[in-house]
Amino acid sequence: MTNAEAVALQALAWTLGDPARAARLLDLTGLDPAALRARAAEPALLAATLRFLESHEPDLVACAAALETPPQALVLAREQLERA
Repeated sequence: MTNAEAVALQALAWTLGDPARAARLLDLTGLDPAALRARAAEPALLAATLRFLESHEPDLVACAAALETPPQALVLAREQLERA
């Protein structure tokens, strides 16, 4: 597992920790909970999760704070996953 994948998985867990945020992610991705679980380790899904956080800066900043990492690290992880 790469560092980008690890960061993105932590961000996904953080995102799913809030029911309203989780519902928005599912709505925007078109996935249901079972499909999300099945695809959780896929680079495309992880990148989409980070892109989702980037689209609402307060979520990006809050997630970065919770993970004790700079917001730019989440953006960099997304960029790396999109190249994978």
